[in-house]
Amino acid sequence: MNGRDKSGFITLEGIEGVGKSTHVEFIANFFQDKGFEVCVTREPGGTRLGEAVREILLHGNDLNITAPTELLLMFSARYQHIQEVILPALDSGEIVICDRFTDASYAYQGGGRGIAPSEIETMEAWVQKGLKPDLTLLFDAAVATGFERLAARGKKDRFEQEDIEFFETIRQAYLDRAKNEPNRIRIVDAEQTIVDVQGQIINILESVY
Repeated sequence: MNGRDKSGFITLEGIEGVGKSTHVEFIANFFQDKGFEVCVTREPGGTRLGEAVREILLHGNDLNITAPTELLLMFSARYQHIQEVILPALDSGEIVICDRFTDASYAYQGGGRGIAPSEIETMEAWVQKGLKPDLTLLFDAAVATGFERLAARGKKDRFEQEDIEFFETIRQAYLDRAKNEPNRIRIVDAEQTIVDVQGQIINILESVY
């Protein structure tokens, strides 16, 4: 747990439509029931600046945002997020639960947009100064499943409007990262029912905490 006695930094990742956001409150309740103070946040977002960047990235279809610009915006918001929210919460002994973090940059801007991992690594080193999640839950499902769930939601944001090949590449990037960091990144089978998914979450969390 990054050398901190009572805190932990947990992130949730996955392609669109896998339902990870549904389980944030469930995970928060797990830790609150154990007596932990919990900070729930998200990326892009988490701060006033981050939420403004989120609006641009998710709904700026008319802005012609290039891939490098997208990456730089993400890490600008991330720096603010780390300094303003994540580090203060961790230093206070809280559990931080974040809906997406830097693995998403490797998956979306790296895998999806084709930016070289080395360039993302440079940004990560500069912005995070060694900060990494203690545990990442990767909610994994077939891209077709994600697309079916997105269709049920209605209007799609800028990322959700991308084609199936884009998300196949992102999913593979996530799975590759999980293969390379199996101790940190735990895969959750998101094809299952909510109850079964939450059972998997409990098993993972209890094995770590």
